[in-house]
Amino acid sequence: MPAHTAPDRAVATNADATLADADWSSIAAELDAYGCAPTPRLLTPEQCGDVAALYDRPELFRTTVDMARHRFGSGQYRYFTHDLPDIVATLRRALWPHLLPIARDWAERLGRPAPWPDELEEWLERCHAAGQARSAQILLRYGPGDWNALHRDVFGDMLFPLQAVIGLDAHGADYTGGEFLLVEQRPRAQSRGTATPLPQGHALIFTTRDRPVRSARGWSIGPVRHGVSTVRSGRRHALGLVFHDAA
Repeated sequence: MPAHTAPDRAVATNADATLADADWSSIAAELDAYGCAPTPRLLTPEQCGDVAALYDRPELFRTTVDMARHRFGSGQYRYFTHDLPDIVATLRRALWPHLLPIARDWAERLGRPAPWPDELEEWLERCHAAGQARSAQILLRYGPGDWNALHRDVFGDMLFPLQAVIGLDAHGADYTGGEFLLVEQRPRAQSRGTATPLPQGHALIFTTRDRPVRSARGWSIGPVRHGVSTVRSGRRHALGLVFHDAA
């Protein structure tokens, strides 16, 4: 079966329209408050199953990572090649124009440059010119007892401050545990943790490395890491969408 199919394009078109109609002001406000925020449903359960099934097509991926072997946790994930299935490529492309204003606003608050052009492809070309030329889009699979250590998906100097993960299985039905974890180091305070079950078919937008946090002196940098709590039962799949490529 080829990587790109007409049904994929139809699904992606529906997701594109859903993102265009989403309340991005509310999503931005939730990102400001918690460092993560869900979108409306982008994929049906059947479509989620189709994406999860891609995991068993090794020709779509450039490498497989065993998390226990690398002491990243327990479980497995695979990096897609640049020849992304249509649905993956279009979900990523559709999110870009909505995340871009938030990223630029964060950069302004922190007094940082905002090097991201209007077009995702132009930004990826800059990543490749800087030596970050490998696809960073991932499909993750966890079973009972698996988990993901707190980390950041930073692969070099070329960085986009937001990324997304889409839950492909139903929390509480297909699996238990496995909540998305976000831990934020607050300025001159104890770290704050947030646990969020991934709703099936929804994207969760979250902070890649750090974000602006209001403080007594204005805006401070809040370093953030993310991970996954231990899966207690069942199997959990997720699609990770990153907006910079890897070195």
